[in-house]
Amino acid sequence: MSMAQRERAALVVTMTEAGPDAPTLCGTWTARDLAAHLVVRERRPDAAPGILLKPLAGYLDSVQASAARRPFAELLEQIRTGPPWWSPLRPVDAVANLTEMYVHHEDVRRGRSGWQPRELSAEDETQLWKALRRMAKMAYRKSPVSVVLATPDGERVTAHNIGGDAVVLTGKPSELVLHAFGRNEVRLDTSGSPENVRAVFEADRSI
Repeated sequence: MSMAQRERAALVVTMTEAGPDAPTLCGTWTARDLAAHLVVRERRPDAAPGILLKPLAGYLDSVQASAARRPFAELLEQIRTGPPWWSPLRPVDAVANLTEMYVHHEDVRRGRSGWQPRELSAEDETQLWKALRRMAKMAYRKSPVSVVLATPDGERVTAHNIGGDAVVLTGKPSELVLHAFGRNEVRLDTSGSPENVRAVFEADRSI
Protein backbone atom coordinates (compact mmCIF):
# COMPACT_ATOMS: atom_id res chain seq x y z
CA MET A 1 0.00 0.00 0.00
CA SER A 2 1.38 3.40 -0.99
CA MET A 3 1.78 6.26 1.46
CA ALA A 4 -1.00 8.10 -0.38
CA GLN A 5 -3.36 5.17 0.22
CA ARG A 6 -2.39 4.91 3.88
CA GLU A 7 -2.89 8.63 4.43
CA ARG A 8 -6.23 8.45 2.64
CA ALA A 9 -7.43 5.69 4.96
CA ALA A 10 -6.13 7.52 8.03
CA LEU A 11 -7.78 10.76 6.89
CA VAL A 12 -11.16 9.05 6.70
CA VAL A 13 -10.71 7.67 10.23
CA THR A 14 -9.69 11.08 11.56
CA MET A 15 -12.60 12.82 9.84
CA THR A 16 -15.02 10.23 11.21
CA GLU A 17 -13.73 10.79 14.74
CA ALA A 18 -13.69 14.59 14.39
CA GLY A 19 -17.16 14.91 12.86
CA PRO A 20 -18.42 17.02 9.96
CA ASP A 21 -18.31 20.33 11.83
CA ALA A 22 -14.71 19.99 13.03
CA PRO A 23 -12.43 22.92 12.11
CA THR A 24 -9.51 22.43 9.76
CA LEU A 25 -6.44 24.42 8.75
CA CYS A 26 -8.12 25.24 5.42
CA GLY A 27 -9.40 28.67 6.37
CA THR A 28 -13.08 28.55 7.30
CA TRP A 29 -13.61 25.05 5.91
CA THR A 30 -14.99 22.41 8.21
CA ALA A 31 -14.24 18.72 7.81
CA ARG A 32 -17.40 18.48 5.70
CA ASP A 33 -16.18 21.24 3.37
CA LEU A 34 -12.80 19.57 3.04
CA ALA A 35 -14.43 16.21 2.30
CA ALA A 36 -16.53 17.83 -0.42
CA HIS A 37 -13.39 19.37 -1.93
CA LEU A 38 -11.66 15.99 -2.11
CA VAL A 39 -14.68 14.28 -3.66
CA VAL A 40 -15.10 16.99 -6.30
CA ARG A 41 -11.37 16.96 -7.07
CA GLU A 42 -11.44 13.24 -7.83
CA ARG A 43 -14.94 12.74 -9.22
CA ARG A 44 -15.98 15.95 -11.00
CA PRO A 45 -13.51 16.57 -13.84
CA ASP A 46 -15.87 19.25 -15.17
CA ALA A 47 -15.43 21.31 -11.98
CA ALA A 48 -12.00 20.35 -10.63
CA PRO A 49 -10.07 22.71 -12.98
CA GLY A 50 -11.55 25.57 -10.96
CA ILE A 51 -9.11 24.66 -8.18
CA LEU A 52 -6.32 26.16 -10.30
CA LEU A 53 -8.13 28.38 -12.83
CA LYS A 54 -9.79 31.47 -11.35
CA PRO A 55 -12.31 31.96 -14.20
CA LEU A 56 -13.76 28.54 -13.34
CA ALA A 57 -13.72 29.04 -9.57
CA GLY A 58 -17.37 30.11 -9.39
CA TYR A 59 -18.58 26.90 -10.98
CA LEU A 60 -16.30 24.88 -8.71
CA ASP A 61 -17.71 26.63 -5.63
CA SER A 62 -21.25 25.81 -6.73
CA VAL A 63 -20.48 22.13 -7.35
CA GLN A 64 -18.54 21.85 -4.09
CA ALA A 65 -21.34 23.48 -2.09
CA SER A 66 -23.79 20.98 -3.56
CA ALA A 67 -21.49 18.08 -2.66
CA ALA A 68 -21.14 19.36 0.90
CA ARG A 69 -24.90 19.00 1.40
CA ARG A 70 -24.70 15.25 0.91
CA PRO A 71 -24.48 12.90 3.93
CA PHE A 72 -21.04 13.12 5.53
CA ALA A 73 -20.71 9.33 5.64
CA GLU A 74 -21.33 9.16 1.89
CA LEU A 75 -18.56 11.70 1.22
CA LEU A 76 -16.16 9.78 3.43
CA GLU A 77 -16.90 6.53 1.63
CA GLN A 78 -16.09 8.13 -1.70
CA ILE A 79 -12.82 9.47 -0.30
CA ARG A 80 -11.99 6.04 1.12
CA THR A 81 -12.50 4.24 -2.18
CA GLY A 82 -10.34 6.76 -4.05
CA PRO A 83 -10.53 7.95 -7.64
CA PRO A 84 -13.01 5.95 -9.73
CA TRP A 85 -11.71 3.73 -12.54
CA TRP A 86 -12.29 6.43 -15.17
CA SER A 87 -10.47 9.19 -13.29
CA PRO A 88 -7.12 10.36 -14.72
CA LEU A 89 -5.91 10.48 -11.11
CA ARG A 90 -6.31 6.76 -10.53
CA PRO A 91 -3.19 5.53 -12.40
CA VAL A 92 -1.04 8.18 -10.70
CA ASP A 93 -2.66 8.06 -7.26
CA ALA A 94 0.54 7.17 -5.40
CA VAL A 95 2.26 10.30 -6.74
CA ALA A 96 -0.52 12.80 -7.38
CA ASN A 97 -2.22 12.22 -4.03
CA LEU A 98 0.84 11.80 -1.79
CA THR A 99 1.00 15.37 -0.51
CA GLU A 100 -2.73 15.95 -1.04
CA MET A 101 -3.76 13.23 1.40
CA TYR A 102 -0.94 13.86 3.86
CA VAL A 103 -1.52 17.62 4.08
CA HIS A 104 -5.29 17.36 4.36
CA HIS A 105 -5.00 14.63 6.98
CA GLU A 106 -2.89 17.04 9.03
CA ASP A 107 -5.37 19.84 8.28
CA VAL A 108 -7.97 17.91 10.25
CA ARG A 109 -5.56 16.68 12.96
CA ARG A 110 -4.04 20.11 13.57
CA GLY A 111 -7.28 22.01 13.26
CA ARG A 112 -8.02 21.01 16.84
CA SER A 113 -6.11 22.06 19.93
CA GLY A 114 -3.62 19.73 21.57
CA TRP A 115 -2.23 18.22 18.38
CA GLN A 116 1.20 16.62 18.31
CA PRO A 117 3.30 15.73 15.26
CA ARG A 118 3.15 12.11 14.20
CA GLU A 119 6.24 9.94 13.97
CA LEU A 120 6.45 8.90 10.33
CA SER A 121 8.74 6.19 9.05
CA ALA A 122 12.07 7.09 7.46
CA GLU A 123 10.71 5.87 4.13
CA ASP A 124 7.68 8.15 4.34
CA GLU A 125 9.87 11.12 5.29
CA THR A 126 12.07 10.39 2.28
CA GLN A 127 9.06 10.35 -0.03
CA LEU A 128 7.90 13.68 1.33
CA TRP A 129 11.38 15.18 0.94
CA LYS A 130 11.44 14.15 -2.72
CA ALA A 131 8.03 15.72 -3.24
CA LEU A 132 9.14 18.87 -1.44
CA ARG A 133 12.19 19.28 -3.65
CA ARG A 134 9.95 19.20 -6.72
CA MET A 135 7.57 21.88 -5.51
CA ALA A 136 9.70 24.09 -3.24
CA LYS A 137 10.39 26.84 -5.79
CA MET A 138 6.72 27.08 -6.72
CA ALA A 139 5.65 27.22 -3.06
CA TYR A 140 8.00 30.03 -2.06
CA ARG A 141 7.98 32.01 -5.32
CA LYS A 142 6.18 34.96 -3.67
CA SER A 143 8.46 35.16 -0.64
CA PRO A 144 9.99 38.64 -0.25
CA VAL A 145 13.22 37.06 1.04
CA SER A 146 15.39 34.08 0.12
CA VAL A 147 14.39 30.74 1.65
CA VAL A 148 16.38 27.56 2.29
CA LEU A 149 14.75 24.34 3.51
CA ALA A 150 16.86 21.95 5.56
CA THR A 151 16.46 18.68 7.42
CA PRO A 152 18.17 17.80 10.74
CA ASP A 153 20.39 15.28 8.93
CA GLY A 154 21.86 17.89 6.59
CA GLU A 155 19.74 17.77 3.44
CA ARG A 156 19.12 21.23 1.97
CA VAL A 157 17.28 22.81 -0.92
CA THR A 158 17.14 26.46 -1.93
CA ALA A 159 13.45 27.21 -2.31
CA HIS A 160 13.80 30.88 -3.29
CA ASN A 161 16.85 32.96 -4.04
CA ILE A 162 16.63 36.72 -4.50
CA GLY A 163 19.92 37.49 -2.79
CA GLY A 164 20.50 38.82 0.69
CA ASP A 165 20.35 36.84 3.89
CA ALA A 166 18.20 33.74 3.54
CA VAL A 167 15.74 32.45 6.08
CA VAL A 168 16.56 28.81 6.82
CA LEU A 169 13.70 26.56 7.90
CA THR A 170 14.88 23.32 9.49
CA GLY A 171 12.72 20.35 10.33
CA LYS A 172 11.51 16.96 9.24
CA PRO A 173 10.29 16.80 5.63
CA SER A 174 6.77 16.17 6.93
CA GLU A 175 6.81 19.52 8.74
CA LEU A 176 8.48 21.36 5.85
CA VAL A 177 5.88 20.05 3.39
CA LEU A 178 3.09 21.44 5.53
CA HIS A 179 4.77 24.84 5.67
CA ALA A 180 5.34 24.82 1.92
CA PHE A 181 1.60 24.26 1.47
CA GLY A 182 0.85 27.37 3.53
CA ARG A 183 0.34 25.90 6.98
CA ASN A 184 1.92 27.66 9.96
CA GLU A 185 0.93 25.04 12.58
CA VAL A 186 4.28 23.30 12.24
CA ARG A 187 7.31 22.40 14.33
CA LEU A 188 10.31 24.03 12.65
CA ASP A 189 13.51 25.74 13.72
CA THR A 190 14.17 29.04 12.00
CA SER A 191 17.24 31.15 11.40
CA GLY A 192 17.23 34.68 10.08
CA SER A 193 16.13 38.06 11.31
CA PRO A 194 12.74 38.10 13.06
CA GLU A 195 11.42 40.40 10.33
CA ASN A 196 12.49 38.04 7.55
CA VAL A 197 11.18 34.94 9.33
CA ARG A 198 7.84 36.66 9.86
CA ALA A 199 7.76 37.65 6.18
CA VAL A 200 8.22 34.02 5.11
CA PHE A 201 5.47 32.80 7.42
CA GLU A 202 3.13 35.53 6.18
CA ALA A 203 3.92 35.03 2.49
CA ASP A 204 1.39 33.47 0.12
CA ARG A 205 2.59 29.88 -0.24
CA SER A 206 -0.26 28.59 -2.38
CA ILE A 207 0.68 26.09 -5.06
